[in-house]
Amino acid sequence: MPDKVTRREFLKKTTLAAGLVALGGVWTEGALAQTKSANGKLNLAGIGVGGEGGADLNELVKSPLVNIVALCDVDENRAADTFKRFPHARRYQDFRVMLEKENKNIDAVTVSTPDHVHAVAATLAMSLGKHVYGQKPLAHSLVEVQAMVEAARKYKVVTQMGIQGHPSYARLVEYINTGVIGPVHEVHVMTDRPIWPQGINPPTGNPPIPATLNWDLWLGPARRRPYNPAYLPFVWRGWWRFGTGAPGDMGCHLMDGAFWALSLTHPITIEAVGEPHLSASGPKYETIRFDFPRRGEQPPVTLYWHDGGKMIPTDLLEGRKIDPHFNGSLFVGEKGKILNPHGGNPELLPAAQFADWQPPAPYIPRPAGGHYMEWVNACVNGGPTGANFDYSGSLTDTVLLGNVAFRANHKIEWDALQRKVLNDPKANRYLSDFYRKGWELY
Repeated sequence: MPDKVTRREFLKKTTLAAGLVALGGVWTEGALAQTKSANGKLNLAGIGVGGEGGADLNELVKSPLVNIVALCDVDENRAADTFKRFPHARRYQDFRVMLEKENKNIDAVTVSTPDHVHAVAATLAMSLGKHVYGQKPLAHSLVEVQAMVEAARKYKVVTQMGIQGHPSYARLVEYINTGVIGPVHEVHVMTDRPIWPQGINPPTGNPPIPATLNWDLWLGPARRRPYNPAYLPFVWRGWWRFGTGAPGDMGCHLMDGAFWALSLTHPITIEAVGEPHLSASGPKYETIRFDFPRRGEQPPVTLYWHDGGKMIPTDLLEGRKIDPHFNGSLFVGEKGKILNPHGGNPELLPAAQFADWQPPAPYIPRPAGGHYMEWVNACVNGGPTGANFDYSGSLTDTVLLGNVAFRANHKIEWDALQRKVLNDPKANRYLSDFYRKGWELY
């Protein structure tokens, strides 16, 4: 669909009645839609199918219920392996064209594009009644997060954010719930990211655009700029307009355990310290402090984020050594600590103190088949998912607020109800993005 085709014109072409009927599905008041395709399958389309997008599809097709019917990617070379694996799927470069032409043929989509396209693609798909599996972070800005959460509620579609390790945190939650380390007041989260260039200025020069790449479609909602390989693939994570830095890449993964175990929602103050401060690119390293209020009987919590070589303070680790490539979290309780590697099992510290402690039998239900199959089964049979957009919304908000605080270059006070920074109106400019005509949120 060329840029000249507007959102209004697109919606006029669809057969939806005000976006309230899910094609191929059945709506139930107050419940998620169930998908009942004519072929008994979940007919799936992929948006952004190279790299992580291809990996998502490879996992989803492990279910006999999944049928890949369409694939969309702006880079033929990047998506070549996925195109080869699914030769019968119809191919597109523009997801807007795909959703228009395949509207009656698909039940659900995956969105695994660079961050700045997540919300534009997902909100359009949801407005057409499609279930959505969206890669982390949920969106590129806090305004986009809100739009995605509201769209999921309005259209009652099944959603899942791509934090594949979410089910593994059930064990951490079971440990925390026993009270073995007492009330938790402090959490430290660490990643070895960024593993791409950051803290750099925009590239110069005007190299030729590869013949296999549609650069204008790759830019999507972003303002036009000359092509440069410094922007893609993978390295887009380091540029504010396209990515969300180290927090956006790993924050939703690594803070997930704390959000679930401690019932976190939104911080009230956020402060970020790191270098360098540049207008176009994220920092090479940073530490971010998030302060969360009391939740019921749970005390206030301070969560620290460390990246770019900044590590969990060694004096908190009770002699336990971790290397600079550690990705995980440390929970500091009044009676002990829990070290939880990403995707691993919780470890009580100091080890000698808990040598005779017997862990509880697992009691939190784990999704059959894991994270991906949970979404597939919910699409077909109805029901929620563990990393649905309601849960993932506040998690992503928090991650992105770390970037807002860094770019504001001082502590910010956040009002989650008004969704604005209270102590610096100028910082609110970092809550939203510019959109080219034809690429607006739905």
